[in-house]
Amino acid sequence: MTTVPIAMIAGIGAAVPAGVLTNADLERTLDTSDEWIIERTGIRERHIAGPSETLNSFTLVAAQRAMARAGVTASDLDGIIFATVTPDHRLPSAACELQAMLGAERAWAFDVVAACPGWLFGLSIADGLMRASLGDTILVVGAEKLSSITDYEDRSTAVLFGDGAGAAVVKRATGDGRGLLATYMGSDGNLAPLLHIPGGGSAEPLTASLLSEKKHFVKMAGREVFKAAVLAMSRSTDAAIGRAGLTPDAIDLLIPHQANLRIIEATAKHAGISMDKVMVNLERYGNTSSASIPLALQQAEEEGRLKSGMVAMLVSFGAGFTWASVVVRW
Repeated sequence: MTTVPIAMIAGIGAAVPAGVLTNADLERTLDTSDEWIIERTGIRERHIAGPSETLNSFTLVAAQRAMARAGVTASDLDGIIFATVTPDHRLPSAACELQAMLGAERAWAFDVVAACPGWLFGLSIADGLMRASLGDTILVVGAEKLSSITDYEDRSTAVLFGDGAGAAVVKRATGDGRGLLATYMGSDGNLAPLLHIPGGGSAEPLTASLLSEKKHFVKMAGREVFKAAVLAMSRSTDAAIGRAGLTPDAIDLLIPHQANLRIIEATAKHAGISMDKVMVNLERYGNTSSASIPLALQQAEEEGRLKSGMVAMLVSFGAGFTWASVVVRW
């Protein structure tokens, strides 16, 4: 991929539900402790949607914030790419529902199901569509309501996941060097059983028996997933930096998927990037899957850690298995 940007992030927005589930809350219902959770994950709390909150209710807020920062309206959007594994409905797509909520009548809309790297897949797709002259202004969303697929009696997963939404308006680059410098994507379906939802699809539709067996919740082999995540994120980082024609010292800020502090530290160490150049906010949000990186990206910009002209490395890994990385000049 050429390092002359075609697409750029013109505005970023994020939103999370108001409800917060702390480690202290989990201590009251699970055989766990705040100390145990922090030591193994780095997570202190996570935002959880209330009974009346849908995925699109807080996604709409994130999208509107991104559009306001980019200075665009719904009528300006050529397309909407929505990365999620927890849509409000199986049919139609979350993207089409969001299109209607925004009033973006001109926009095509579709979902991407790539788990945690879904938003990065969306950025890569938006970049490709712009290269094919199929859009100049594209809304790329990563949003999850993971509380809807989490078993809160399972200590291995209940402590990890949170709800949230992030969105970016991707526009054609202006020629000043800012934009997506390189993208990379990969998958290995052979590892799917290590992190999956066994039931609820067309192969094993929802039944009373399936629900009682909790097959509609996320199941994870934590130790094996950890090993695969470190390897895939390290390879993704190398690949994107190489495609951008850069060296690790050119990266001003590493923004990794916020799943586990140990994975983040291992990825930074492999890339030769010191932790003071790594954006970490999982202590506040937990693992929000496809919303993870846009949430961190928005916070980094808000806190002044990511400024115009800086180079950021975005990298993620998730169920599938899937992985992706993007190098962007902000």
